[in-house]
Amino acid sequence: MATEGIEAVFLETHNWGKAAQFFQALGFELEFSTDHSSGQLRKGDGPYVFIAEVPEDREPRTRIVLGVSDAEAFRPDPAVEVVTPWENTHYGTTEMTVRDPDGRLWSLQAPAKN
Repeated sequence: MATEGIEAVFLETHNWGKAAQFFQALGFELEFSTDHSSGQLRKGDGPYVFIAEVPEDREPRTRIVLGVSDAEAFRPDPAVEVVTPWENTHYGTTEMTVRDPDGRLWSLQAPAKN
């Protein structure tokens, strides 16, 4: 079983409000916001963008999330370096982190099993 494509983009920002406005100006719609300066936007049925505010002394990062339909059935090729194995998140998914040959980290995300 392979990945299914880009599921999401996770962005860190120093200003949640300005970042959300930027994406809304690009045609994304706000799906939800939290009481801790973060939220999720989406354009049509495409990947979602989750934005979270981080402190000014921290460099904002971007993380691309690739979708996997079934974490239990997913077996990465031995050539793929698994940094963190599948772990359940507090927001209802399970995620794995892998490293590509150039050292970039990629997140794989699948629905959590109940």
